[in-house]
Amino acid sequence: MYLNTIQAACGARKKAKRVGRGIGSTDGKTCGRGHKGQKARSGGFHKVGFEGGQMPLQRRLPKVGFTSRIKKFTAEVRLAEINALPTDLIDIQVLISNNVIPVFSKKVKVVNTGVVSRPLTLKGINVTAGAKSTIEAAGGKVEA
Repeated sequence: MYLNTIQAACGARKKAKRVGRGIGSTDGKTCGRGHKGQKARSGGFHKVGFEGGQMPLQRRLPKVGFTSRIKKFTAEVRLAEINALPTDLIDIQVLISNNVIPVFSKKVKVVNTGVVSRPLTLKGINVTAGAKSTIEAAGGKVEA
């Protein structure tokens, strides 16, 4: 293949419509724009979504969706994941260093999924009521 032999695919380059060539060509005089009106004039187009003064669709429909900023920085941890950690004192830094939660996490909540087989101390971590009772039943405690 040479640069001087490269061609566009067949049908890729369409010839421009030649308008204004007399009354018999169907595209003479008004050039297919009809008579008068906004669309017949040069520069006579409106913004995208304009519906002739009618309330546009994007304004008629309600707003949908919401992304919580708090949710982005909150992590959820299971009891089984905490039980697998090597230390007994668990805080956010321990969870981050053991790759249990992402580095950017600001808040952590422990949910009651799995079992706790040893006494654990949770410091500065939110805990559900069920998870708290499971930790305390194993001899552990939850500190604020």
